[in-house]
Amino acid sequence: MSATPDDPFLQTILPTTHDLGGFKVHRTLPSRPRTMVGPFVFFDQMGPAHLPPGGGIDVRPHPHINLSTVTYLFDGAIDHRDSLGTFATIRPGAVNLMTAGTGIVHSERSPAGERPGGPALSGIQTWLALPDGREEIDPAFEHVPAEAMPVIAAGGATARVVMGTLWGETSPVTAHAPTIYADIALAPGGAIPIDAEADERALYVATGEASVDGLRLEPATLYVLRPGTRATLRSTTGGRVMLAGGGAFATPRHVWWNFVSSSRGRIDQAKADWKAGRFPIVPGDEGESIPLPEVPLTVSYP
Repeated sequence: MSATPDDPFLQTILPTTHDLGGFKVHRTLPSRPRTMVGPFVFFDQMGPAHLPPGGGIDVRPHPHINLSTVTYLFDGAIDHRDSLGTFATIRPGAVNLMTAGTGIVHSERSPAGERPGGPALSGIQTWLALPDGREEIDPAFEHVPAEAMPVIAAGGATARVVMGTLWGETSPVTAHAPTIYADIALAPGGAIPIDAEADERALYVATGEASVDGLRLEPATLYVLRPGTRATLRSTTGGRVMLAGGGAFATPRHVWWNFVSSSRGRIDQAKADWKAGRFPIVPGDEGESIPLPEVPLTVSYP
């Protein structure tokens, strides 16, 4: 949805919602109106949900290329395993950054200890395209604990800087391209300035209520700010808002299933490699994998 010239929002992107059995995922990127905001090429909100006792999420091993995945939780826990031999459990406030580069395979499952009582699940998973000239870097993984993340508290707002530099604080999480990413908790009556510190920026209300300069933000909707816009984010009753963006990419990115690249040919090669079993395996999770879909749910619309 496009905006009028006096509106602070360049675009308003409504979500596509998928019911994955026990929890819902709201996806705003990629979409028909827009594929990217800065390096962000995929934006999913998982939950919030409480899964049935004994259950959990079981995302079987699957591949990625030419991107980084960023997993950030509000509630619950996820066990990450990948083809580098990594095992890490992510919990709220921490960051899992997995860089696919030339290719990586990973799985995401609810920890065994969380399953008996019915695990909680709530958070944001994003993909960031790797910049030109760095799409084929070596795969890597980093886990940054919650206590290492900078937090700003003022004016009834508490903001955790997930990536990049915001409000004078810099996250320790690796950024392969200019990136800003923050988790903003607004108390009732809280406010925080949103400065023009990046080429492209978007706001997303994950829970509660918020507005920008008096304009209400609907939940689970991505609001792309006009370049250069300075505004104030407020909440009357309290809310949680994600701020995401960064430098604009000169070269478009294509998305097909779990593959992101500036080259359609590279995506075709990844499809063939996964189908032929040429990707590496995930130690400790070798028994199953997600097959290549005929029609993927995640695609870009060039």
